[in-house]
Amino acid sequence: GVEFGARMITIDGKQIKLQIWDTAGQESFRSITRSYYRGAAGALLVYDITRRDTFNHLTTWLEDARQHSNSNMVIMLIGNKSDLESRREVKKEEGEAFAREHGLIFMETSAKTASNVEEVTLLNT
Repeated sequence: GVEFGARMITIDGKQIKLQIWDTAGQESFRSITRSYYRGAAGALLVYDITRRDTFNHLTTWLEDARQHSNSNMVIMLIGNKSDLESRREVKKEEGEAFAREHGLIFMETSAKTASNVEEVTLLNT
């Protein structure tokens, strides 16, 4: 199913509400995600560096995000699970190249170790 999380953060003295909708890339939730792009200031496209198939589907999700959002929306490409280097299937350079080609901000993270997680939050506000 869809996982949802929300939290308030303060950036430059302004309160900002972050909402995270995690569909795990499941096609069955595509129509739901489209309705949330409209009012969003930013989006995170996240792939698993240990699963090539998640990277291969990025173009479809990016097209969807751009088609259903405002043109000012900031989109970040996130390669997650950077703590699993020995199981890596997607090179960091591939993520960087995809981001550069599509005008995205790129970062690798590890939700497990919290590496770069806070930085993603700050960059996307």
